Amino acid sequence: MGEALGALATARDRMSGALRRQRVALLESLLEPLPRPLRILDVGGTQAFWNRAGFAGARDLEIVLLNRERVAVSGPPFSSVVGDGCRMPEFADGAFDVAFSNSVIEHAGDREEQRRMAGEIRRVGRRYFVQTPNRHFPVEPHFVFPLFQFLPLALRVLLLRRFSLGWVPRMPDAAEARAFVRSIRLLTGRELAGLFPGATLHRERVCGLTKSFVATDGFDAPPPAAPYRKRG
Repeated sequence: MGEALGALATARDRMSGALRRQRVALLESLLEPLPRPLRILDVGGTQAFWNRAGFAGARDLEIVLLNRERVAVSGPPFSSVVGDGCRMPEFADGAFDVAFSNSVIEHAGDREEQRRMAGEIRRVGRRYFVQTPNRHFPVEPHFVFPLFQFLPLALRVLLLRRFSLGWVPRMPDAAEARAFVRSIRLLTGRELAGLFPGATLHRERVCGLTKSFVATDGFDAPPPAAPYRKRG
């Protein structure tokens, strides 16, 4: 089983790199026509993402990283703020030109907490860009295990207690493993569209299958993307 999981991890890394480049290209195309300076809130993000995307050292951007714990930054254009993406009373309505979040809303908590996070992103950002994995993609993106998200909770916990899975190290303690497994709630396209009404949903595809979604709104001229219709 270890060799099989290793092969999946290698495929994951290649796929993640290709999708990251696709995502950054979409983001750049949306940001490029906006007037500067530009103030961006990254909910749950780190400087590393923006460095890889080529935004380090940008003089016409301010990028605020909001996390539950302070994260390291090298200085402008980055700053780190401690807070909760589901409750952001420290920020006024429309405080940011763009609210951004990458693979975070699936970690926000239950359905109600995800609704709160979506509402706060829509409130504080005059525009938004929110990416999240597709629940219906056959390989779960955190554990990198086929159909892991559809297995009974007890079996998912047992697997994590016995093996390191994907990005997640082995957790022998049953309570810890159960809490971690339950902390991830993947979204379908229909659910994401419900959290962000009126958004354009872009599909990131692998071998014709939708691996993740990006919800965007408020940009003047978004790249062509079919509005979401009730598919997986």
